[in-house]
Amino acid sequence: MPEDDREHPEVVAVLSPANTLTAVSQSTGAEPESRAARKERTRKALLDGTLELMADRSFAGVSLREIARTAGIVPTAFYRHFASIEELGVVLVEEGMRILRQMLRDARRTPSTKSAGASLDILVRQVRTHEAQFRFLSRERYGGVPEIRRAIATEMKLFVSELTVDLSRIDGLQSWDHDDLEMAADLIVSTMFAVVVDLLEADRPGSRTEAEVVARAERQLRLIMLGMSGWNPGT
Repeated sequence: MPEDDREHPEVVAVLSPANTLTAVSQSTGAEPESRAARKERTRKALLDGTLELMADRSFAGVSLREIARTAGIVPTAFYRHFASIEELGVVLVEEGMRILRQMLRDARRTPSTKSAGASLDILVRQVRTHEAQFRFLSRERYGGVPEIRRAIATEMKLFVSELTVDLSRIDGLQSWDHDDLEMAADLIVSTMFAVVVDLLEADRPGSRTEAEVVARAERQLRLIMLGMSGWNPGT
């Protein structure tokens, strides 16, 4: 949208997706979109637009004005959806980590995904399907926005906690104390996150580089499992 248009709310209002859809609904006789639906759609547009803007830069390098423009709203309207640009970043973290936790749940519920190789196949599919979200997480984990760094650290701890519970239910690990289980879970999660970063840096989906990343990760996970089998809990 031209710069001048963003300075005139009435122009943006006419061109915004919500008003366009309302006009189409009125002309076709379709049920008009509810206010709640419009708000949710705009909120999603803000999140998706921010990820697109970060394709070649960090979160700190994106301005509120640019984010608002991706959703077809004026900057002041941004605050109807998020209290601050940092809050939007935290929501992006939560959504990205939710994908990882869902991957863990899928691997746990599906018997065929118990092996390290099958679990890595799931991870590769998730990374390729949600590449923008994972690129954001990997870039901002040690980035310049404190609120986002803390949010990622918190989500990583939740991920570790969930995996700790899973490990405690495995035969042979039920005698382990919580600290040892948590240490093992943290090692696995850190390894998987490192795999995500390596996949994002691979040439392209299905490339030789990607295959090498997966093969190395599978060996790493097997090494962790072998170490766990020889670990003496409580030492």
